[in-house]
Amino acid sequence: MTITAEQIDLWRSSASETQNLEFKEAKNQYDTKKLCCYCVAIANEGGGHLVLGVADKPPRPVVGSGAFLDTQNIAEKLFQWLGFRVDVESVAHPDGRVVVFIIPGRPKGTAYHYDGAYLMRSGEELVPMSEDQLRRIFAEGQPDWLEFPALKDASAQDVVQLLDTQTFFDLLHLPYPTDQSGVLARLLDERLIERSASGFHILNIGAVLLAKSLRSFSGISRKAARVIVYASESKLRTLSDVTGEKGYAVGFTGLVQDVMGKLPQNEVIEDAIRKEIKLVPEVVIRELLANALIHQDFEMGGASPTVEVFANRVEISNPGEPIVPVERFIDGYQSRNERLADLMRRFGICEEKSSGIDRVIEAAELMQLPAPEFLTGHKRTTVVIHGPRSFRDMNGSDRVRACYQHCVLQYVLRRQMTNQSLRERFGLSEGSSNTVSQIITATIEQGLVKSDPNAPDSRRYARYIPAWA
Repeated sequence: MTITAEQIDLWRSSASETQNLEFKEAKNQYDTKKLCCYCVAIANEGGGHLVLGVADKPPRPVVGSGAFLDTQNIAEKLFQWLGFRVDVESVAHPDGRVVVFIIPGRPKGTAYHYDGAYLMRSGEELVPMSEDQLRRIFAEGQPDWLEFPALKDASAQDVVQLLDTQTFFDLLHLPYPTDQSGVLARLLDERLIERSASGFHILNIGAVLLAKSLRSFSGISRKAARVIVYASESKLRTLSDVTGEKGYAVGFTGLVQDVMGKLPQNEVIEDAIRKEIKLVPEVVIRELLANALIHQDFEMGGASPTVEVFANRVEISNPGEPIVPVERFIDGYQSRNERLADLMRRFGICEEKSSGIDRVIEAAELMQLPAPEFLTGHKRTTVVIHGPRSFRDMNGSDRVRACYQHCVLQYVLRRQMTNQSLRERFGLSEGSSNTVSQIITATIEQGLVKSDPNAPDSRRYARYIPAWA
């Protein structure tokens, strides 16, 4: 396909660069090592285009490029360097020459690398793929862990005895069948079990969702959620350590209630009435528990979703590093386990399209709690929810994190952050405008937010959007 000047203008008009579209000015030349790295990263993201001769900041004027005048020569070299073909076209745009690299997507089950680095894009940066991401790519085309049998050749009676089929039908708001064959037929339709030569295989997804006791399935017993309560703000003394038994779907309500029952209580006064409230609201616990169960890496053995309750915070973690960068948790969505997410949504346990984290941030803002922390460690993802803390007691990183999350939430809600909206988020008066301006400035300096280029040119009416927007 020949790239036209009209196509260049269409790309230039897009709201932002994507994983599959990158602009570079490259007025005179472009570093071949960077070129190779971008080709590898874009190929690993499904393929796309690298465009030279166009500024990468809106309104993205065509500046013209003198790089790679011999397009056939650079295409041949790229094939030698990378081992896959990249087509290169020189486009005569009215405002200058544009060079377009047409990069194919990687084959299924294959990840490309350059000098041993398996690269992908993260915002405007190129970063190495995590071990989790590479494992998922190399496993493409192979059966998913959830589709393997947890128990082979079970009888019909075994199936209904081991799985909580009554709760399954209740969650789907369906009448319970009048006979056993109707129950089995529905489980087969949902691909939670499958027929075998001697009866039925109960698949991992069926067991992990519906098991009356996960201990009945040796291969998934370690996937049960664990709730640990500590006596203080550290792990020095443990008050309780309990591992659940039920499948995620049939035991979810009980898990939420168990965690809520173990949270510390704070005393507040509302309308002259003294009240006891939980450290963290239930909506936050519910959404984060659902996320931890759904987005865990089931391929990791000997690890389970864990809730740790401290005197001043709650930490909810799951095995596996996230497939969406933590700074994009609020607006981005990509499910690690699509079919599990779909079933949990139909059971009414979660929202499938990312609104869960939005609710967590909204709840934190409504109750003026410190902003949640989203952390990645060695093969683990953790969310830290802090209990009530006054603005005065928040440190600089707390305030910057809250500013960024507020800005992203406003952007997702089709609004924009202002000094006033951030003051309201912190519960501050108009007299604190200078303090809030300093927080916004610090967040801009960290490359997290930026001024809205379409806002009036006035500090009083300044508006802000995420740096990646």
